[in-house]
Amino acid sequence: MRKLTTALAALALVGTLAACGNDADSAATSPDQAIIQVGSVYEPQNLDNTAGGGQGVTEALNGNVYEGLFRLTDTGAVEPLLAKDQKVSDDGLTYTFTLQPNVTFHSGKALTSADVKASVERVTAENSKSARKSNLAVIKSIATPDDATVEFTLSSRSISFVYNLSYIWIVNASATDLTTSTDGTGPYKLGEWKRGSTLSLTRADGYWGTPAKNAGVVFHYFTDATALNNALITNAVDVVTSEQSPDALAQFDGNADYKVNNGQSTTKLLLAFNDRVAPFDKVAVRQAVSQAIDNKKLLTSIWGEYGTLIGSMVPPSDPWYEDLTAVNAYHVENAKKLLADAGLGGGFTFTIDTPSYDPHPTAATFIKSELAKIGVTVNINTITADEWYTKVYQKRDFQATLQEHVNDRDVVWYGNPDFYWGYDNKQVTELVTKAEQSATAEEQTTLLKQANKIIAEEAASDWLYLYPQIVVASSKLSGYPVNGLNAQFFAYGIVKN
Repeated sequence: MRKLTTALAALALVGTLAACGNDADSAATSPDQAIIQVGSVYEPQNLDNTAGGGQGVTEALNGNVYEGLFRLTDTGAVEPLLAKDQKVSDDGLTYTFTLQPNVTFHSGKALTSADVKASVERVTAENSKSARKSNLAVIKSIATPDDATVEFTLSSRSISFVYNLSYIWIVNASATDLTTSTDGTGPYKLGEWKRGSTLSLTRADGYWGTPAKNAGVVFHYFTDATALNNALITNAVDVVTSEQSPDALAQFDGNADYKVNNGQSTTKLLLAFNDRVAPFDKVAVRQAVSQAIDNKKLLTSIWGEYGTLIGSMVPPSDPWYEDLTAVNAYHVENAKKLLADAGLGGGFTFTIDTPSYDPHPTAATFIKSELAKIGVTVNINTITADEWYTKVYQKRDFQATLQEHVNDRDVVWYGNPDFYWGYDNKQVTELVTKAEQSATAEEQTTLLKQANKIIAEEAASDWLYLYPQIVVASSKLSGYPVNGLNAQFFAYGIVKN
């Protein structure tokens, strides 16, 4: 989410973008020559997903410019992509992949196993900011016996290994300055990035797979929900990847010119406690704070009828989902009792570090008001996204924070005591470890359900709600993704008639 600012400047921009969109439409003589205009609030911070590029770089480049050995589809399935085939040793410790033939990067260089090795090592490097870095720590070594073969040796069995590889972009090992340029194997190559305005992709000639069904994509970036919706109304954009203003949906619902799609989100809004520091090192305090916040009221105030209460880190689209909303549900009187039992009947004071973009400041203010009812005083410290990464994620210098987590299947991070929120339960760590070493998906699911229930009961965090995933598009469009798993937005199948 981005901070909602005044619409005046952005509305002026809409006219300019509308002209851009209409010019592209007039130039299109057939669907495969159309330029798709996409509206978004998630502009990349840079173009490198190992350097803190943020949600926007995934949305624009994942699957479009860059590809992995495997692809996570919009429905959550994992499919082979640059990996033509795979072999797994009987002990589950060696994975051998054969690469698709005749694949080239946009620079013209042929894809080899050395590029795969270098790409994975970029993610696992000490200075990497990739969210998948810890998941790949299981890799013991990577061998490249020939240009078409890459062999991974693991230190322990990892049932999620192939799934985790679907997050890894294969990049030309010789490429430099990937924060401002790209060199991938995908159906599009980077056109031009005008910071604060647009990022364009053009269909890649000689793409090894099925070519994109359109000639290119232009992502238009907005900081204001009203301007984003006005861009759709004025045909400046053809589709909005994630609706930011539920109040504005009435103008699209029932209008034959548009289609409103309510997809499945994996983005959770968390009140994350620093479980290492007092008083949040006490389970009862975390439970009390969680029970004192009316999550349903918060969700309704921000999203109206949209969005979902989840009660844990696991969204309904994950295989190990269970409805745990009854655990630590809203109960002010019980929250007061829990605080008294923890020796804090007189209340306490703490600081929430909140990112400056919506809905975080709004949620922080709501939480401050709710916790005042049980004698807890909240100080709100508003910081930028970059400051959050340094202060909270890297230095762990916080008491509590607000943050959204966009990935699916990320409950396993509670099994890592070194993660930024510092939750440390040896039973949970053991369950997560055993789940990852499972021989079957059924065993993995059973173990992660057990771990997730403990995490919810101990209020490791307060999972405020699951964001809705509302994609609004022109009725002339088809073939666009609607679920936005991992924030990705595959554009290559979009057709405009």
